[in-house]
Amino acid sequence: MADLTTKYLGLTLKNPLVVASSGLTNQVDDILKLEQNGASAVVLKSIFEEQILLEADHRIRKAEADGMIYSDYSETLDYIDEHIKEKELSSYIDLIQEVKSKVSIPVIASVNCVTAMEWTTFARQIEKAGADALELNIFVMPFNFDKACNDNEQIYYDIIRTVKKKTDIPVAVKISPYFANLGSVIMNLEEHGADAVVMFNRFSSPDIDINNLKVTAADVLSQPNEMANTLRWVAIMGKRLKADIAASTGIHDGEAVIKQLLAGATVTQMASALYKNGPEYLIQVLNFIHEWMEGRGYNYIDQFRGRLSQSVTEHPEIYERMQFMRYFSEIK
Repeated sequence: MADLTTKYLGLTLKNPLVVASSGLTNQVDDILKLEQNGASAVVLKSIFEEQILLEADHRIRKAEADGMIYSDYSETLDYIDEHIKEKELSSYIDLIQEVKSKVSIPVIASVNCVTAMEWTTFARQIEKAGADALELNIFVMPFNFDKACNDNEQIYYDIIRTVKKKTDIPVAVKISPYFANLGSVIMNLEEHGADAVVMFNRFSSPDIDINNLKVTAADVLSQPNEMANTLRWVAIMGKRLKADIAASTGIHDGEAVIKQLLAGATVTQMASALYKNGPEYLIQVLNFIHEWMEGRGYNYIDQFRGRLSQSVTEHPEIYERMQFMRYFSEIK
């Protein structure tokens, strides 16, 4: 049988199927089922910096309204601020420790962050709790019209540099594709210390209900056709980075996994397909990969990983083409 072993973030994984940060990775029992069905690692559901800060601010405002705070220098401010942060972090630390005590696969903690503020000290506590690595899920909303592109990008670099100073575990950065010069940003993340880059984050998207005239949320789960942009950028960066690449979004079956590996991905991250099909679906995906490799005489993944990345393929321009003019001009 083909050997699917791969290395990611310095960790030896039994295969390239990592379960992405989601509600699937927020309970010990669920994670145990994922491991039993073949998951090689899990990224725990994110702890949200923004949520912690908003909760602390809400409690402070409530205390002020209730007459508990008499001045801006009240010790109550510090108490509420620290209490909220410690409570949220304590729950997350407990999850890490419990999962690590019951599974043998690597456990990657995740922080959804928007600043390089004091929350970065959490990274040291996450490491002490036993996390094998840390995934920083960073997204700075590009809606502040007073900031230049470079200002937003600098926040990413500040976060990764600060976290790397505070911890010794490997650190991955999960990003969106929304940058003016995405390739340059990815290279800079590696330069500032990222051990891996996860492409790409998938966001909640708006929709409009034309019957009730309401703004609603679009599909929460990804669709297979959403993988195209990830595939493009994995292929473009596949042989250009020393850092690992995790492909994410729209990966729903074994064929998608193989495509990403051929493009140059180190591992793939899956969530939506598991929501739809259950943890047992991992076995089906792994069987497909085994059969495909054996049918082509591949004994291990490195024999074909990156074989169709942009830098080595015979037609690199395919990954750069962004419009359909050539296609439509050939239609009779």
